[in-house]
Amino acid sequence: MSKLIFSIALLVLVQAIISVDGILHHWYSDANATFYGDMEGRETMGGACGYGDLFEQGYGLMTTAVSPALFNNGYTCGSCFEMKCVNKPNWNYCKKGSSPIRVTVTNLCPPNYGQGDGHWCNPPYKHFDLSMKMFTTMAEYRAGIVPVLYRRVPCHKQGGVKFQLKGTPYWLLVLVFNVGNAGDVSSVSIKGQNGKWLTMSKNWGQNWLIGVNLVGQSLSFKVTTSDRKTLFI
Repeated sequence: MSKLIFSIALLVLVQAIISVDGILHHWYSDANATFYGDMEGRETMGGACGYGDLFEQGYGLMTTAVSPALFNNGYTCGSCFEMKCVNKPNWNYCKKGSSPIRVTVTNLCPPNYGQGDGHWCNPPYKHFDLSMKMFTTMAEYRAGIVPVLYRRVPCHKQGGVKFQLKGTPYWLLVLVFNVGNAGDVSSVSIKGQNGKWLTMSKNWGQNWLIGVNLVGQSLSFKVTTSDRKTLFI
């Protein structure tokens, strides 16, 4: 149980340990990859998953935005993918000898319906918009876009699951991040020291909301990931 007292406009971090084990999927070939931002990753901060400063939160530049077909209304946030560049006839921009890269989903690549089927992030396309650092690790900068093989893999995170809390006496918003194993969170429940488990509603990205006054109480969390594993904190 994590012991903490919160007040108006609270911002705290709580940690818990979670192990990493086997999530390994087959390689898929129905996606492409581009990049956004610069080599320092300034444009990749924040985003639709709600993580904020990716360096402070442990994600760094090993990140990607994904198209709506992969984003799953934010439920894919925090999941990890391994991918490798694929050369095709008349499109040979993969770096020779490069190893597969691993990235965490931290943002949405928004569709652009004004371009119709011509925009890579429009449904139903599966697409990865990588940080420039990760794209240029496997492909030439001048390529702009490359075909990739990709698969879900376990997330290897250090320091345990973390929570960032913001609230008032009337509501509490909890950001869940740095999750190992599956990486993506499917449900969150909260319990004050004087009450029972309450299911939080997904607000946006990996921000979870409860409209209950819990001021002055020690809190416990129940976090379930997409592999149906539940962590009590």
